[in-house]
Amino acid sequence: MTITIEGTRVKKTSYTGGVNLRHIISKATIYLLLAVISLFVLIPFAYMLSTSLKLENQLFVYPVRWIPDPIVWKNYWQAFHELGRIAPGLSFLRIIGNTLFITVLAMVAEVVAVTLVAYGFSRFRFPGRNTLFSIMLATMMLPGIITLIPTFLIWRSLDLIDTYDPLVLGAWFGGGAWAVFLLRQFMLNIPKDYEDAAVIDGANTFQIYYQIILPLIKPALLALGVMIFQGNWNNFMGPLIYLNTTLKFPMVVALKFFQESISKEAPKWHYMMAMSTVMAAPILLLYFFAQRYFIEGLTIGGVKG
Repeated sequence: MTITIEGTRVKKTSYTGGVNLRHIISKATIYLLLAVISLFVLIPFAYMLSTSLKLENQLFVYPVRWIPDPIVWKNYWQAFHELGRIAPGLSFLRIIGNTLFITVLAMVAEVVAVTLVAYGFSRFRFPGRNTLFSIMLATMMLPGIITLIPTFLIWRSLDLIDTYDPLVLGAWFGGGAWAVFLLRQFMLNIPKDYEDAAVIDGANTFQIYYQIILPLIKPALLALGVMIFQGNWNNFMGPLIYLNTTLKFPMVVALKFFQESISKEAPKWHYMMAMSTVMAAPILLLYFFAQRYFIEGLTIGGVKG
């Protein structure tokens, strides 16, 4: 700090150059650490992508050649051609169609079911509300393997095995206690005054839910949608248990089926990596474009203001 005298006035001037420099160095260090961590996280995906574009005789070359020479784009077409040879009719378009059909319908069902349950727990007061909410949260401690056999027996008694119904209809009756908790916490941050003003204007309960609550929790809904989409896209156990027909397989089960089928021959790892890249790419792109809403929904929804 420097002091200068102008006539009878004393003027103090603060020197903040050092503070600004320390702030810049601190931020640069944080960004550098994040870049290094991101690099380690992306190495497996980079290796998978690189392997999917190599010739078969280049797969195990040491040292690893990260940029293939030549780049073989036809591996992607050839991978699904080989799968179609093993399972006639199981084409790339059918696999993608099966996966999107299950994923999108289940995601919509879970989001709708979860928002309704969270809306009830957050905006209505009724006897036993806190007890029911605690019981619901307690279900998070139950391993999924415990309910696997009873759930299978229920769907079998309804004669719905080898259909998409257990994977889609079941989402209307669940969604996960964690999702209800996330949206409930987010809804508790919404001031009650909005609802009171809507009631004065003549809005009913559904109108308040649809026209006021849902627009205000858009970040949480997008974050929840990304997580549910990822969970259903990568769901392996459900389709494996309930689907018997090969032509109904989604991507994750078709990939495992392909792996088991070619293991009897010489393993074609470049084809496996090509199919794995196709499976992982939509999730990465979805998170990349929705990351702002994803982070906002998780940070705001976890704190009650």
